[in-house]
Amino acid sequence: MILSPVSLAFYLSWGVTVLGVALWVWSWVRVRDPIDRLRFQDCGIVLVFAAILTRVIIQDREMTVFDWAMILLGPLFIAAALWRLSRTQSVKR
Repeated sequence: MILSPVSLAFYLSWGVTVLGVALWVWSWVRVRDPIDRLRFQDCGIVLVFAAILTRVIIQDREMTVFDWAMILLGPLFIAAALWRLSRTQSVKR
């Protein structure tokens, strides 16, 4: 079975979504340090929104209001999470 680039992107985006949600859940279940918890959540947000944007871009139907909202808000959430990740990085570790 040979995967087309679109179907490969679709399946990989779902894998990245699962990984992002797993990081978010891990931050609430296992991580005790508040800064580390925030960093895990930010990594999860970046992965989930990037995967959603990928699925919106590769879809073959007309875009809905939800799709347009994700196109507009997704990059804002990604930028905010990346900014927080850069501000909370530790040089000593």
